Amino acid sequence: MMNRVRLAIHGAAGRMGRRLVALADADPRFELVGAVDRADHPQIGHDAGRLAGAGDIGLPLSSQLPDSAQVVIDFSTPEACEAVTQWCRDHQVALVAATTGLSDQQKHALGEAAREIPVLWAPNMSLAVNLTMQLALMAADVLQRIEGDVDVEVIERHHRYKEDAPSGTALWFGEAIAAKMGQRHHRHGRHGRIGRRPADEIGYHSLRVGDNPGEHTIVFGMLGETVELTVKATSRDCYAVGALEAAAYLASKPPGHYSINDVLGLNGCRGE
Repeated sequence: MMNRVRLAIHGAAGRMGRRLVALADADPRFELVGAVDRADHPQIGHDAGRLAGAGDIGLPLSSQLPDSAQVVIDFSTPEACEAVTQWCRDHQVALVAATTGLSDQQKHALGEAAREIPVLWAPNMSLAVNLTMQLALMAADVLQRIEGDVDVEVIERHHRYKEDAPSGTALWFGEAIAAKMGQRHHRHGRHGRIGRRPADEIGYHSLRVGDNPGEHTIVFGMLGETVELTVKATSRDCYAVGALEAAAYLASKPPGHYSINDVLGLNGCRGE
């Protein structure tokens, strides 16, 4: 019988956290040893499986990460992720950081932790999104070599409850494309008489509608033709599945800063 990965989920009472609890409990690769959320959450002490809609699993929602954890998946807030990063570093526990909206300082803290523990942070855990990133970079590499300007716009849609805009994934697309094509300016929305569109600009546009779990379109606009790449999530399970794959992958890895491409075997190198 294989050794199961001892997994703790931080942010377990949130929308993504609840799906992670349900899916991890049903996955034979994992032993769910912790379901953690903020200390003042009204469900602290209640069965985490029942909260997730999976029935009683014998694991109460807690405010403390367990010392027995081998890997922690964090789907919470930037401030909470920062604290979890330090906890994992102090306890030598692998970390899958799936929280978006991190500051440069918080990303730096993840990089520093990766000197001592396995760390994987991705703006998006979806397989389809990461495949689309590879396609976007391929397009950017080809189009930056043609004569004439290529206009790049990133359009994203998410549910009404999302607190950051643009999404971390939209910014990830834009920054990666800019590194290939050389755009220096990132414009967030447009309003009023702003004049002609500069050639060295990437535009971002955020829609917040209903319960949309995530949708991104990257537009490469040229004179006479346009290339659009669109990736859509139909449920949040795609993000949870990706995070669980990352946790299973990290469990046997040495300290380092890993990417979702390492997990999925996609072309691309590990982040430094």
